[in-house]
Amino acid sequence: MKQMLYSRRDALTSSGLGGLILSGLPFFGTSLRAADVSRNIHHQPKAKRVIFLFMHGGPSQVDTFDYKPLLQRDDGKELPFNAASNIDAVPKLMKSPWQFSRYGECGNWVSELLPHMAGVIDDLCIVRSMHSKGQSHGQAVSMMHTGSDNLVRPSVGAWVSFALGAENPNLPAFVSISPSSGHGGPRNYGSAFLPAAHQATTIGSSGKMKDTSIAFLGNDRVSALQQSEQMLLLQQLNQKHLENTHGDPQVQGAIEAFDLAFRMQSAAPEVLNLSEEPEHVQTMYGIGEKETDNFGRQCLLARRLVESGVRYVEVSTGNVWDQHGNLKQGHEKNSKATDQPVAALLKDLKSRGMLDDTLVVWSGEFGRTPIVQGSNGRDHNPQGFTAVLAGGGVRGGLAWGNTDDYGYYAVEDRVHVHDLHATMLHLLGIDHLQLTYRYAGRDFRLTDIYGEVVQGLIA
Repeated sequence: MKQMLYSRRDALTSSGLGGLILSGLPFFGTSLRAADVSRNIHHQPKAKRVIFLFMHGGPSQVDTFDYKPLLQRDDGKELPFNAASNIDAVPKLMKSPWQFSRYGECGNWVSELLPHMAGVIDDLCIVRSMHSKGQSHGQAVSMMHTGSDNLVRPSVGAWVSFALGAENPNLPAFVSISPSSGHGGPRNYGSAFLPAAHQATTIGSSGKMKDTSIAFLGNDRVSALQQSEQMLLLQQLNQKHLENTHGDPQVQGAIEAFDLAFRMQSAAPEVLNLSEEPEHVQTMYGIGEKETDNFGRQCLLARRLVESGVRYVEVSTGNVWDQHGNLKQGHEKNSKATDQPVAALLKDLKSRGMLDDTLVVWSGEFGRTPIVQGSNGRDHNPQGFTAVLAGGGVRGGLAWGNTDDYGYYAVEDRVHVHDLHATMLHLLGIDHLQLTYRYAGRDFRLTDIYGEVVQGLIA
C-alpha cells in the first residue's frame, strides 16, 4: 500500500488534555491546525498563503484582458469556424463595447472596464489560455474549486489546509468569505473525505457580507472559566469516543473544530474588526462608497486574515458575472464593484511586503463566448478564458498563452484548471503528485491523474 505522504494519523494519539496554555486559553489535545510546515513541503516555497478572488459567473475574457482586433473588425459576421457543440443558433460575432489600451512597462492590454487593475498591470501575470471542463456553472464551479466537475471532492483550500495547516493556531487555516449557496454551495469549500477540520470557516454568504462576525462564535451566557470547564469535559468525552472508533478522522475533526472555536473567541474578534484600519486604507478599498463597499470589505478582511496567519482565503462575488443578456450594463456594474478593491488589495499587500509571498488568483469558473447570445449577451465559454495571478512567485507583467483570433478557444500554451491547481500547490512548496490521501481503497489528489506545473508562469 502506498504511504499516505501527508497523513496526520500520528497526531490522532492524544498527548493529554489540558495543561498547555496558549494565548491565555487552555489547549485541549492535539492540533492539526498549526502544522510543522518544514516537514510537509517538498521544495522551497515561493508563497506562504493564497487569496482566491472568485469572479463567480464568468467574466468575459474578450472584454477584459484578451484583446482581439479581428473581433472588433468582424462584428456581426458569422464565426469563421465551428462553435462549441452547445451552441444551436447561428454564431454571430459581437465586438467588445469597451476600448482596449496598453498599460505599464509590460505594455499588456486591458480594457477600460478595469482601470484600477490596469494601474497595477506590471504586477499581474495574465493567463489568457485557460480552459476547463463543464458548460454549466455547476460543473465548472466544481472543477475550479475541487478539480472535479461532477464528484464530491475536497476543495483546494481544504487540500492546502491538510498539507500545511495554519500559521496561527488560534485561527482556521481556510476561510471562505461570502461563498455562494448555489452551484455546489458547501461542496466548494468543504473537505469531503479529508478530515473535517480542513473545511472552511465561512463569513457571509452569496457574495454579501453584512458584517464580519462569525456566527455562534461568542458565548456570553457563561464565564470564561465555566466555558473552559465545559470544554474540558466535552473533549474528554470526545477523546474517549475517538479511542473507541480507532481514530476516526471525522471524530478527530469534531475535536479540532470545538478546540479551534473556543480559542478563536479571543483571537478572531480583533482580526475581524475592520474599524481598526486607518481611514485612508478603507478609502483605498472603496469602503463607504455604494458600488465598492461590499467587495472592498471582503478584500480588506482577506488581507487581515492572511496577515494574521490564515493560509487560504477565498473571496466570492456571487453569481453576478453571468451576462447572457445586457452584457454592457452587467459587466460595468460588476467591474465598478470589484476593480478598485482588487487593485487596492494588491497595493496594500505590496506596501506591507506581503505580496512576494502571498499568491493572489483572480478568475471565474469559465469565460464568455465572442459570439452574441440573444441580442446583447454572451454564453458560457470553458473552451478559452483568462485567469490573473499576482505575487507569490509568479512573473509580473507577463501575458501567457493565447486564444484564437476571436477569443473562443485556447490554442497556445494552454493551461487547464488542473495545471493551475498544480502550479498553485507548487508555489506553496507542494508537489501535487505527492499530495495524496487514501480513501475507499485508492489514493486521491487534487489534480486526480492530470495536471502539470506551468513553469513559464514562475519568476
